[in-house]
Amino acid sequence: MAPLRTLRFLAAGAVWALAISASPVLAEDAPTGEQIFALCTQCHGSVGQGNVAVAAPPISGMDEWYVAKQLRKYQTGARGKHAADHEGLKMRPMVRFLKTDAWVDNVAAHVAGLPRHTPEATLIGGDSERGKGLYGPCAACHGQAGEGVQATNGAPLVGLSDWYLYSSIEKFKAGIRGSDPLDTDGAVMRGMAMILVDDQAMKDVIAHIMTFSN
Repeated sequence: MAPLRTLRFLAAGAVWALAISASPVLAEDAPTGEQIFALCTQCHGSVGQGNVAVAAPPISGMDEWYVAKQLRKYQTGARGKHAADHEGLKMRPMVRFLKTDAWVDNVAAHVAGLPRHTPEATLIGGDSERGKGLYGPCAACHGQAGEGVQATNGAPLVGLSDWYLYSSIEKFKAGIRGSDPLDTDGAVMRGMAMILVDDQAMKDVIAHIMTFSN
């Protein structure tokens, strides 16, 4: 049975979708990104700052291309359908309310235009100097300062919370992310995540990534 919190999100999403569909102004055109983002605020916060209580990452200021790409991954099942990806399984039903490419593009543009989040460190025990060396191979895809590289489908890392980075690396290493045949760039990331051989290495590289937001 679905958790009560998930059922509440689905119910709220259904009400939101009906309200949008019933609007005569929006009968032919896609809703604005701001209108669509109203649904996202339930988990990601009023300005996209994220919410650790529901494991929703900060998304404000993320590159438009990356946000749109991830939303489409959820739509196709390339991301978020693994039985152990509890957060992804909550995200996928939300994304299904995005009816067309225009809806995806509009909300991605709105998210990209929000002021970037400056996360607070929550993990302890990481050494950013050691992490700097470990980050070397990551820079080819994610950029020297974690800015992201669209040409390599490398996600922007600056502005992400350390707890989310840790969770994401864990998922890649376990095959919860990046194992679906549709997720080709996720498969690349899964291989790279294996370089971080233990918990300390993960914390060290994340400590270095967190310096990009300062």
